[in-house]
Amino acid sequence: MQRIMLKSKLHRVRVTRSELHYEGSCAIDEDLLDAADIREYQQIDIYNVTNGERFTTYAIRAQRGSGVISVNGAAAHKADPGDILIIATYAMYSELELQKFQPQLVYVDENNRIVSQRQHIPAQAA
Repeated sequence: MQRIMLKSKLHRVRVTRSELHYEGSCAIDEDLLDAADIREYQQIDIYNVTNGERFTTYAIRAQRGSGVISVNGAAAHKADPGDILIIATYAMYSELELQKFQPQLVYVDENNRIVSQRQHIPAQAA
């Protein structure tokens, strides 16, 4: 059996730009791409915490250390500067691969600088 699992997540990044007349994609600071093991042109799912929009696009590289999260093309209608996003990737794993599976979870501050990285989401109290 194969299972589709969360591979990586950039949690609560802030949109720094929204470029309607740019080829569709999402430009992401290269430090964040590396931390979350997201490759340029890889499919990403974006969940806009601010307005509830959910959409799929692909990642492109923004300048390392810039903190840039730029939502481009038609997707620019779904996110404005200052919006808070969760950017996620998924992958298919076999039962054998799942024995060593750990997602890459990246948490940032209000300037999209990495503050922590984990491989699990803490359990919530009932």
